Amino acid sequence: MEKIEPKYLSENKGHYMPGIISNGMLYISGQLSIDPDTRVVPEGGIEEHAKLALNNVDRVLKEANLQRNSVVQCRVYVSDIDQWDKVNQVYGEFFGEHKPARIVVPVGKLHFGCLVEIEAVAEVNRE
Repeated sequence: MEKIEPKYLSENKGHYMPGIISNGMLYISGQLSIDPDTRVVPEGGIEEHAKLALNNVDRVLKEANLQRNSVVQCRVYVSDIDQWDKVNQVYGEFFGEHKPARIVVPVGKLHFGCLVEIEAVAEVNRE
């Protein structure tokens, strides 16, 4: 296994790695809608939260030298399923034409007051 850990400015106190490569796949831990450098949660609505969570996923992908189109599957956890259309719009803009497999899970309250958390699995081609 290969650990993938972007260089964050603040300490990650959780007992996990942001990403792990195993058997040709990158497993990205749930990325909350919190800035990993400043530990600040966006003040805007769920769209800003979705953008930040996706950017956090992207940061792990980039640390592993992967692109967004490497993502095979996402799990999107939302605090309010009634806001899903807004999250889906941001998600679609993020991935463009690429459409990974996906599940959306309404979960209620998330850690730190975040409104969105996203985990992902990406294919690694190290040839």
